[in-house]
Amino acid sequence: MIILWIVLGVIGVPLLALGLYFLKAIVQGAVEGWRAGDDGAEDDADRPYELPAAAAALGLKPPEEQNGDSAAPVPAVLTSAVAAARSGDWQPAADLLEATATARDWENRSFHSAWLADAAAADDTWLLAWESARPDDPGAALVRARSTVALAGKIRGAKQAKYTTAEQFAGFRRVMEQSREHHARAVELAVEGDPVPYVGRISTALGLGDPHIEMERVWKELTDRDPHHYEAHYMALQYWCAKWRGSEKLARDFAAEAAAKAPLGSLMTVFPLIAHFEHDESDTTDADRTPQMRALVDAVLADVAAADPDHPRLAEVRHLLAYYLCLQDRDEAAVEQFRLVDGYVDALPWRYRGDPAGEFCRMRDLSLGNVSGDGGEGVAG
Repeated sequence: MIILWIVLGVIGVPLLALGLYFLKAIVQGAVEGWRAGDDGAEDDADRPYELPAAAAALGLKPPEEQNGDSAAPVPAVLTSAVAAARSGDWQPAADLLEATATARDWENRSFHSAWLADAAAADDTWLLAWESARPDDPGAALVRARSTVALAGKIRGAKQAKYTTAEQFAGFRRVMEQSREHHARAVELAVEGDPVPYVGRISTALGLGDPHIEMERVWKELTDRDPHHYEAHYMALQYWCAKWRGSEKLARDFAAEAAAKAPLGSLMTVFPLIAHFEHDESDTTDADRTPQMRALVDAVLADVAAADPDHPRLAEVRHLLAYYLCLQDRDEAAVEQFRLVDGYVDALPWRYRGDPAGEFCRMRDLSLGNVSGDGGEGVAG
């Protein structure tokens, strides 16, 4: 009998552990479903996606037709400049950045230079030709500086640290160190009042772990030139997040101050939402439905309504707004925001998901189903 109990124990303990493992997985899956707004009625993950009739009637797209490379349609003038650069012609890029400098359009200068920098990180032949033809061109210096950061990111890769090799880390740090020099040159050559070289400098501070005092110095230089620059605030908020160089309190305080000081239409009110999103580790939507969170969402709605329709970051804000409106069961308002950004999913919160397009469509269809009364039929799992 003793031997029998020993045998059962040897067999049973692993089986019990295995059962607990699967129980944990089931519970975790259910919690994640609740967090995303799934009612848990059935396992949609095994069903092929079907575009709901209400979505089709509005001309909305299924997951496979969502663009994962941008948050909104890229302006034709920018796509043309990027295409020309990739074919070896730097002149359209030079003209584009010169136009933003002349107009003192720092938001578009930041947006355009980031796209051009990504192109140069893949192949800088055209940028080398530009630098050779115009050694002191502020636009070329800016693209070079930002492309160095983009190249460092490509060398490191997007995987977690445990899946990143020592060689990748070493290459990342070496190229990021070079970006300091390139940004210093971009600052030296910048047209008067241009804050964008400092935006890229924040990326260096974040990647290399610069101390707070250095970040504060860069931030003062930047905000003296443009106090409500969107990309600058986004990058600075990342720096102050707990996952990088700050803490939840520092990030939330930074975001609240940015929103409080900014004029309506600047889109700065989205940063308290982003700070919340970056630090929310709860398993339910309770933290997203508080009166305080509803007030934050209301502020962003007003900000978006007052913003320039051509603001290059407006769509990014609409994506996050749609997400929180959905979580708060404000479905009619959520559907309107989803409709305005449909077809593009490279934005928070979707880019943090394993299947950005699928998650976007799932939540969009959930709100649409609630509004149309079909209960979210066809929602993607």
